[in-house]
Amino acid sequence: MRQAGAYSGILSGGGISGRTGPHLLPLARIKKIMKKSSVDVKMISGEAPLVFSKACELFIEELTKRSWNMTIQGKRRTLHKEDVASAVMTTDVFDFLIDLVHPNASDDVDLDEEHDLEKKQ
Repeated sequence: MRQAGAYSGILSGGGISGRTGPHLLPLARIKKIMKKSSVDVKMISGEAPLVFSKACELFIEELTKRSWNMTIQGKRRTLHKEDVASAVMTTDVFDFLIDLVHPNASDDVDLDEEHDLEKKQ
């Protein structure tokens, strides 16, 4: 049987004091992204954005660590977008990001492209 993990307190509401919980990312923004991911998503519990927030934090930490390794290999002390691209290209679990960081992609990638399209509609 699986034992409760480090995040069981978060999921059960422990350690969360109103607006100043353990989350570092804005929960309202996460919920908004979740809702616009599909027309079928109507209701989202209060706990789901907390889980996504923590998952995003872990994702950012992991990608940053791998990118920093690329920075160190390049004998530099400043992390650049090329380091992130190298980390994505050399790590299988980040394959879904390859189109975003592909070397042939435009240098001025509009990360709010989807947001801009919604405004036009």
